[in-house]
Formats: sequence, C-alpha cells, structure tokens
Amino acid sequence: QVQLAESGGGLVQPGGSLRLSCAASGRIFRIGNMGWYRQAPGQQRELVATITSDGRTDYTNSVLGRFTISRDNAKNTLNLQMNSLKPEDTALYYCNAVVRVSAWAGPTELWGQGTQVTVSS
Repeated sequence: QVQLAESGGGLVQPGGSLRLSCAASGRIFRIGNMGWYRQAPGQQRELVATITSDGRTDYTNSVLGRFTISRDNAKNTLNLQMNSLKPEDTALYYCNAVVRVSAWAGPTELWGQGTQVTVSS
C-alpha cells in the first residue's frame, strides 16, 4: 500500500519561509502528476501548485513568485519552498500524487494527511 507523508509545517512570521516535503512510500511503479493543495478553516480545498513527472509546473496566482514546487523522482519525494509567507497562506497543506503500483495497474490518486502552516506575528 502506498502512502504519502508530509512534513515541514509550522508557525512562521509574515515574510518568513517554510519548506514542505512529501515522501511516498510502499510499492510504487511510477508516480505521475504531483501537487500541493491547501484548505483554510471554513474554506474549500484549493490547488496551490502541481508538477508533472517531467518537471512542468503550474501555480495558483496567489503564490506565483513566492512558492516553488519541485520533485525528486528517484526518491519519490515532493517539495514546496514557500517564501514571503502571508497570513492568508495559513492552511492545512496536503500532498497529492497519482500513483501506479505496477505496470498493469491503473493510476490511483492519493492524499497525505496534511501538515499545518500558520503565518502569524
């Protein structure tokens, strides 16, 4: 069974930085698209950034120029470098990945448990 585990969240002052990481473990044949989503209290989960297996990235407008998504295909890891953090970035951040466990298995979308990011002075 494949699992995603996030780490790196915490409390940071406005203007500060955090780096989130996500590690995929278990029986993995291939990981396709990966991404970070976030959900603030009382709001719907929203897309933050995505990255394809060949490194193409996409960001929601509110984080452009501040956040950078990256992945290491050899280690099955995903990262999100967050700079110039703002109070409105406060949310529970989730890792997402489309995973195949074998060559004949179809893709399965997986979610991590989430890591809390709080931006406050």
